[in-house]
Amino acid sequence: MRPRIVVFIPAHNEEKSIRDCLAGLGDQSLPKDIELDVYVIADNCTDRTEEKALEAGEEFHLNLKVLVTENNKLRKVGALNTAWKYLYGDVLDLYDKKLTPFQEFYKQSIKAILGMDADSRLAPNALTYLWDDLMSARNIGGVMAKYTMRMPKKKSLLSKDDVHYEEKIASGEYGGPISRWWTHQQKQDMASWLLDLQYRGGSTYVLGGQATLFRPEALQDVVDRNKLDGPWENESDVEDMLLTWQLQKSGWKTLISPHARCFVDAMRSYHTYREQRNKWKSGTVDLLTNRDLNIRTRHTGKLWRSQAKTFIDLIVRLIFISLVAVSLATDQFYWNWIWLTPIVIASILNMMLAIKTPMHRPIDVILATLLISPEIYLWVNLVTFSQVWLEKLSANSSNGWDKQYAAEAGKTRSKLVQGILFCIFILLIAAFCCFYFRDYLTSESVKTVIQPYLMAGWITLTCLTVFEMLCMLHQIWTLRGRHKA
Repeated sequence: MRPRIVVFIPAHNEEKSIRDCLAGLGDQSLPKDIELDVYVIADNCTDRTEEKALEAGEEFHLNLKVLVTENNKLRKVGALNTAWKYLYGDVLDLYDKKLTPFQEFYKQSIKAILGMDADSRLAPNALTYLWDDLMSARNIGGVMAKYTMRMPKKKSLLSKDDVHYEEKIASGEYGGPISRWWTHQQKQDMASWLLDLQYRGGSTYVLGGQATLFRPEALQDVVDRNKLDGPWENESDVEDMLLTWQLQKSGWKTLISPHARCFVDAMRSYHTYREQRNKWKSGTVDLLTNRDLNIRTRHTGKLWRSQAKTFIDLIVRLIFISLVAVSLATDQFYWNWIWLTPIVIASILNMMLAIKTPMHRPIDVILATLLISPEIYLWVNLVTFSQVWLEKLSANSSNGWDKQYAAEAGKTRSKLVQGILFCIFILLIAAFCCFYFRDYLTSESVKTVIQPYLMAGWITLTCLTVFEMLCMLHQIWTLRGRHKA
């Protein structure tokens, strides 16, 4: 039996996207003497995912099989493990069924397993690049493709007289200015992450589920060492990161490919983005703080430093806003041109990131240089960071998958408008109080009391800002390299 790559594609109600995903596999040029088998796991589907997958398999001449799950309560993890058990057997089977001789031969012929999301699409030749990277050394357990968010087409290009107008809008293929802006911010964020990993040697702390090629022996090693019935666990909202850490703990390398690219869908609105990032960040914090799992990797320190960096970003902005507000209210505000230094450095950094982001638009570079887009995007992430840690410290747990699914299905609504209105209301009250009590606030007695605290605050802010400037200068230095996102 010829050696082969098998593909696992968990698909929950993905009738609109599964064809495009399979079309990308049909475009691939396979390595010499390698065959490709595709397994689509129609997971608790209530739409025509199975039918559409079979049609696409015939259209693109794929050796495709659909596995159907019912009452799977473990979502993506359960779907992936269903495919694993189908090929490698179920250790929890009460009857201890043995694989047939053909199944044993087939299992031995599997040299790599590609895990993909149903809304992802591999770029041409990506599978060959992933294969070459995986086979370049015996101790490589998994290789992840570079991810690039797909920009939705302009909604204005659609004619409202088009009889398929509503259907095309619902497909997510088109979007307005806001959804296109959100997509680019996520794409630039991903580009920054990929560039940082490549600068540090290409080792990654998470093999993303959108498109990662695994060595079967590595996955089997995780199963045996942790006494699991499948490589993927439901112990975390970030099952792909947990699996990556388990691979590294077992001595396997986890890398990103320098050349393979995969196009993935982005979150198109503030609400869906927040719920997705909430799940990701909450899962990461759980892995970092969960002593029961007893998993540490060489990237643990980096992740903690990232958490500290985000906390400093939040503190710097809160201190700056507080100091400026108090200084203006007490008539002790003095402008200094040196304040422009961190702004200029941040502008240069974000301009470089925007330019290095694949398929960027001129407007994206302009908004990044003016710091409009990066600052808005950062504040959204700071809100998410605060929410995650407040929930962690209060011991309130929530199911990230349920919230993300509900947001994507339109079952929940964002509270962004209420939040903005509340902030405006607070600002108006503060401005009114400052105006009404101006004589008291600007009196010498109040200035004398406030001045030492203001001075201490400005000194603290200066130290934190200098630290952040050094971090930005280091990032600018790394971006000059030859690496591409």
